[in-house]
Amino acid sequence: MQTKLPELTIGIEEEYQIVDPESRELKPFIQKFLEQGQIVLQEQIKAEQLQCQVEVGSDVCRTIGEARQELIRLRRSISHLASRNGLRIAAASTHPFSSWQEQDVTEAQRYIKLQENFGDVARRMLIFGMHVHVGVPDKDLRIDVMDQSLYFLPHLLALSTSSPLWQGRDTGLKSYRSVVFESLPRSGLPPSLRSYAEYERLVNVLVRTRCIEEPTQIWWDVRPHPRFPTIEFRVCDVCTKIEEALCLTALFMAIVGKLIRLRRNNQAWRRYPRHLLYENKWRAMRYGIDGKLIDFGKAEEVPLRFLVLELMDFVDDVLDELGIRREAEYVHTILAHGTSADRQLKRAREGDMNAVVDGLIAETREGFH
Repeated sequence: MQTKLPELTIGIEEEYQIVDPESRELKPFIQKFLEQGQIVLQEQIKAEQLQCQVEVGSDVCRTIGEARQELIRLRRSISHLASRNGLRIAAASTHPFSSWQEQDVTEAQRYIKLQENFGDVARRMLIFGMHVHVGVPDKDLRIDVMDQSLYFLPHLLALSTSSPLWQGRDTGLKSYRSVVFESLPRSGLPPSLRSYAEYERLVNVLVRTRCIEEPTQIWWDVRPHPRFPTIEFRVCDVCTKIEEALCLTALFMAIVGKLIRLRRNNQAWRRYPRHLLYENKWRAMRYGIDGKLIDFGKAEEVPLRFLVLELMDFVDDVLDELGIRREAEYVHTILAHGTSADRQLKRAREGDMNAVVDGLIAETREGFH
């Protein structure tokens, strides 16, 4: 008899591009968005480093159905807000051609200090992400599950890719956002941690030595959130379509649920050295779902598509219990028809970058119009 899983609460944060529909360029408009949007969305709408960015965050959701309704509500609200101001929003991790040198910084001390500390590394952060929170109240279990989950992060990054274009060029990568973001310190895959106390000791050293002012300045691909009892998965590009975002959310839930079940049965997923995990992350960044990852046990290259099917088999016994089978199985649609990065590249190769932006705007609205 299988051990019953705990309730896994979830939350989703997404960062959107604010776009002028005529020029298709990014538009610095966040202050107006905040003034108008906080009446309805209150704390669920926030500024980001650049004024052409807007961030939204869901309420805590107890089911994937609640997460679906939250994501629809948030995207609809921001889309309507943009439309009232003659603008549009797009969900993708890079803009196809807008330049980071031309963006205005949000007038907040946090972002001003970020640029003072990191110079052009910070100024170049014209990127957008999606963060998925999965609630795990037990602190040590949070660290244990986080550490085991690292093996699967390249798989999910590949499925989310939406940043192949940068300043009007095909970068040759499906997730160029990952390259830009990893130029920051304390980003990428986290170090191996064996307990929450070890994590706290690391944070205390970084604060005491003035590397960071507080724990949110640790930008790992997955981290224990310093204020909420959650594992925060930060590795993904922002998904253009709502169904893609819900699929990735469901897969993170499934991985957490499966690893908790293994732990309760005195089992664990094998941990691998970081340098091997980075090889798979690079392949996911470079090739997306068309690439091959390394099966470390066999020491062989295996198509990403096959490994995703293996992942689905691995988590199959938790999908129905968590109520996420429908959303998780959308992964077959992604594998069959490609990610946002694949669709962007197809439009770009037809010779029209404006069509890439128009496609992103249209796909971002799918599911609520």
